[in-house]
Amino acid sequence: MGKFVISRTTTGFTFGLKAANGEMIATGGEVYSSLDSVKAGVKSVETNAPEAAVEDHTIEGYQTQKNPKFEIYSDKAGEFRFRLKARNGQIIAVSDGYTSKANCKNGIESVKKNSVNATVIEPAPEE
Repeated sequence: MGKFVISRTTTGFTFGLKAANGEMIATGGEVYSSLDSVKAGVKSVETNAPEAAVEDHTIEGYQTQKNPKFEIYSDKAGEFRFRLKARNGQIIAVSDGYTSKANCKNGIESVKKNSVNATVIEPAPEE
């Protein structure tokens, strides 16, 4: 089972999704202003990831999918990345770079699997 790890930053809160093996597979698409708003971001990934289609922007003439969806794209360094968009089109999770498209697709499948019923770990309260 995966787990969402919420972290406090100097400007708010972020989250990451870790697979059962402890590997980070996605991070939130933004810095959230409050603990409640980052929890809503986590819930959005939980809700949208399992049913999201995959849209591969690295293929010429790719078929546009409806949101929610994962978009695969190539970054400036030539690595493959994905971003998860919610029903409203907002980016709610992103990946690190992968050296192969196959690994990127495996990352997407891991997010779909590990986001369901994932444990949510909140940061310790500020003192």
